[in-house]
Amino acid sequence: MADDLRARRLLNYKLVEGSRFQTVNGENHSKTIVFLHGWGGSVTGFLFVAKRLATYGYRCLLVDFAGFGETPEPNMPYTVRDYSEDLRALLCELNISSAVLVGHSFGGRVAIELAVSHPNIVDKLVLVDSAGCKPRRHIDYYFKIFTHKLLRKIGCKGLKGSKDYRVLSPVMRQTFKNVVGYYQDDKLPLISCKTAIFWGKNDKETPAYMAKRLNRYIKNSDLFWLEGGHFAYMDDFFRFFSVLLAFLKE
Repeated sequence: MADDLRARRLLNYKLVEGSRFQTVNGENHSKTIVFLHGWGGSVTGFLFVAKRLATYGYRCLLVDFAGFGETPEPNMPYTVRDYSEDLRALLCELNISSAVLVGHSFGGRVAIELAVSHPNIVDKLVLVDSAGCKPRRHIDYYFKIFTHKLLRKIGCKGLKGSKDYRVLSPVMRQTFKNVVGYYQDDKLPLISCKTAIFWGKNDKETPAYMAKRLNRYIKNSDLFWLEGGHFAYMDDFFRFFSVLLAFLKE
């Protein structure tokens, strides 16, 4: 039963391994960096960052979450915990006992979940304009506004209203509700690893108060402000990359 579950979880991934593009063999480096995209994204969201890090000798892994990029939808509605367990199964299969997780937006939710449920796996945590904190607005606002803007900004079709929302498969529609309605505020003090928080000063999707909340409740964390919005790691790439590299070298 356990083997069948692990096999199903592994089938939910399209894996792009750092050795595919890095200039230094990742196996010679002690750190593996795992990049986790946001809702509606794919491996392409962090690919340029991974390629740059690979030149410094890091082994970089990028995954398409179930239902995104080239990875098929799950057979049943997923929760944040399901996504984190998928990731854990993948790392175990690759014999990666410890890694640095870099999560943007929804990917940050998954990273937080894994850091709490399996702290031995997460060496360091990098949260980039991360979701997971309870918003001040009602959840309906994020159904109609947050997702539409997020998908449009990364070049996807977006959700132009209830009609487009209904076009989503029942599985992904319920998955979306499960994810957006799941708050991790009470889990933040349980994160024990060193954490770097990067945030766009003009982020409207995950506002600045969420960054401050993460920084306040994650004990061993530092907050770095970037120029730009929800995709500030692209808008202010040189600052993001230089601070990230220093953080990884610590």
